[in-house]
Amino acid sequence: MMRKSSSIDPRDHTCLVLKYAISSRLLLITLISLWRSFLSPYDTSAFINPGCLSSADANAIADTDPQLLFPHVASALEGSIVWDSVYYVRIAQCGYEYEQSYAFFPLLPMCISLLSRTVLAPLLPIIGHKAVLGLSGYVLNNIAFVFTALYIYRLSILILNDSEVALRASILFCFNPASVFYSSIYSESLYAVFSIVGLYNLLGHANNVATLCFALSGAARSNGMLNAGYFCFQAMHQAYDAIILKKHASLALPVVVSGAFRCFCIFIPFVSFQAYGYLNICRRHAEDEMIPWCRARIPLLYDHIQSHYWGVGFLKYFQVKQLPNFLLATPVLSLAICSIVYYVKLSPKVFFSLGLGAFPVNKELFAYIIPPGTNGEPETPGSLEDETSSTLQDAQSLRQRKRFTKGWSPVRNVSLQSGNVSSEGRACLPVLVIPFILHTGFMAATAFLVMHVQVATRFLSASPLLYWFTSHVMMTPSIAKRWGYFIWVYCASYILIGSLLFSNFYPFT
Repeated sequence: MMRKSSSIDPRDHTCLVLKYAISSRLLLITLISLWRSFLSPYDTSAFINPGCLSSADANAIADTDPQLLFPHVASALEGSIVWDSVYYVRIAQCGYEYEQSYAFFPLLPMCISLLSRTVLAPLLPIIGHKAVLGLSGYVLNNIAFVFTALYIYRLSILILNDSEVALRASILFCFNPASVFYSSIYSESLYAVFSIVGLYNLLGHANNVATLCFALSGAARSNGMLNAGYFCFQAMHQAYDAIILKKHASLALPVVVSGAFRCFCIFIPFVSFQAYGYLNICRRHAEDEMIPWCRARIPLLYDHIQSHYWGVGFLKYFQVKQLPNFLLATPVLSLAICSIVYYVKLSPKVFFSLGLGAFPVNKELFAYIIPPGTNGEPETPGSLEDETSSTLQDAQSLRQRKRFTKGWSPVRNVSLQSGNVSSEGRACLPVLVIPFILHTGFMAATAFLVMHVQVATRFLSASPLLYWFTSHVMMTPSIAKRWGYFIWVYCASYILIGSLLFSNFYPFT
């Protein structure tokens, strides 16, 4: 039998997630402020603020009052803009001036610029324009992080149907090892919030909202385009339903066309941004004077920048001198591998068939997950009140899950309250988890083989699969104490070390 859902009001869990999310951000900001006050930054170039190349931009952003009311606050904010934050603030301030700046996608700079010109505009004469831009980035990303934590909880409820596992997964996200980037002027927060909100709406059958959210995630980071894979998975199952189960091949055509159109919409921000870069850089020169990448059959600016300026490429990072960076990324890559292996082992046949025809009609498709080690053993019966309460909660959960799985499942009239344990006594793999496995696996392989491997910590930090797995591990009595301690030490150490090194312009992931 499956474990009973918690009797705690979901609203209480939501408030608890909100409390942890806000507390974790306050903790990060406090740590960053302390480290900045105790130590001198390794690189002080953050204080350099040359004028924009365009005189029009320079005039437009000139401070309304050069005599700032709080110069020390302005200096502190400007000094906290380090690493990639420098690029995002510069783009928000002056636009895309240099070729390498096109490696940073436009959603975050646009939002920073908009916020600085509207809500935070009254602060311009108090702390100056660059400081307001920096403050806008901090406010924006920390708010986005809080919403991400809330929607990870909601998404986890829909997938796992276990409020306790969902709560723990959300708390783990609040203190994830890449936390310092979610409270800095980086694109992780915007990418994460639009990806998770998009997934939540996709499961809620709000496909238009999901498409918009996924497109915005692609405008924040290039890997946002991978979210199109969720629509591909949905379309594949719906087409299978039409062709194999309903025996109406004609019904598959609109499903495939709709899925392809939604994927196209998700790709639009990336394609548009590449076209914008091509027009700005390549069309300024005659054809015989163009940069080599401009003359390529498919002139892809992003690939050129990543390879030329950052040395990104297949196996290019496999060097002896990069061994420390591989060690830095080992924990999160190991966690990703363990998560994938765990979920695949729940039902290998279901995974390798991508859930197509994995179950006959009238058998559970979206089976609940049982934490490892429980072996599906029934719980000790409780009181009559407990049983009545559990029955009402199960009925409510049933209605909710039917509503949220509508339009996705290839099997109709399934029983969502049947058991979830196979004849071998193992938990079944929910089909809805399969695209998360594929997504996490692809990103982990890309981080290890192609990218600067140390960025894997933040690259994988928005993957719900990692938090679901660690939550299950930490709630399994036989291994919770040992591995739970290790997981929290891992998170705490990366938060402490990251806030120390990153905030003082020292290398960190």
